[in-house]
Amino acid sequence: MVTISHFWDTFSNMRDSGIVEPLEARLATRLGDLRRERGWSLDELARRTGISRSTLSRLERGEISPTAALLNTLCAAYERTMSRLLAEVEAEPPQVVRAAAQPVWRDETSGFARRSVSPPHAGLRGEVVEGTLRPGADIAYDGPPVPGVEQHIWVLEGAVEITANGQAYALGAGDCLRFRLWGSSRFRCVGPDPVRYALMVVLP
Repeated sequence: MVTISHFWDTFSNMRDSGIVEPLEARLATRLGDLRRERGWSLDELARRTGISRSTLSRLERGEISPTAALLNTLCAAYERTMSRLLAEVEAEPPQVVRAAAQPVWRDETSGFARRSVSPPHAGLRGEVVEGTLRPGADIAYDGPPVPGVEQHIWVLEGAVEITANGQAYALGAGDCLRFRLWGSSRFRCVGPDPVRYALMVVLP
């Protein structure tokens, strides 16, 4: 399985000193809490997600870290966005989110980096994410964590092919794609350089 190198770069020194419990460990604990809150056994969650029972057990014990696709599947089962899940294992975010305090999550296997520029906040429906895909990166999701979620994707650098609800769109720097997502989606870096984009998510 992929190793998540850093969830929150600015807290690395604090984690090393033991002041802050690693975000990875809090994520594992939260995944287990979400399952128990619903009264699901590991076997039931495995049935709902198609993820093996042993993998789910190791995730909840913090023995392995999830890939972006696996975490998306779990988010769909728990009816929350990935950003919402990550926000639930962080402290209450401030109204001003400084650049140095924006959590970054990396999936080294798929070549995807995700910076939470404006994390979810109680009472707010939107969030802003910066995504970076290295050349050749190709990530597919079976469905949205919340059906009908509104997304606006603005390409800042590079070229990307985005498939949403069965339709593919070729986008270059400066282009913006906006839609409500009901079905599967796919992000594919199609150029020789990395692609960087801003994603605004608005929950229905």
